Amino acid sequence: ESRLVESGGGLVQPGGSLKLSCLTSGFSFSHYWMYWVRQAPGKGLEWVSSISSSGRTTEYADSVQGRFSISRDNYKEMVFLQMDNLKPEDTAVYYCVRWPSNEPNIVQLIATTPNVRGQGTQVTVSS
Repeated sequence: ESRLVESGGGLVQPGGSLKLSCLTSGFSFSHYWMYWVRQAPGKGLEWVSSISSSGRTTEYADSVQGRFSISRDNYKEMVFLQMDNLKPEDTAVYYCVRWPSNEPNIVQLIATTPNVRGQGTQVTVSS
């Protein structure tokens, strides 16, 4: 059974940085695209970033472009999200997600597909 475990969240002041990690197991990690999505209080899931199976292709939501950086380590079967210049609007639970291809509708698919995301890690940006 696939497993994804996020870590690295916490409380940070505006302008600060955090690095999220996602440790995975139970599936062929190097064959999957990996995603970060988030859910702010009272809001739906929002796609944040994607990385191809090789790591050569990365994509970002406009709201985080230039501030966040996604990466992966296929040997350790981990994916990371470096978050810099954090803003209060980045406050959310962050989830890592696995999918075998580049999927523009990943947020919709998460809702109906079991065992593709972790339990999440809370990021709070506040002074």
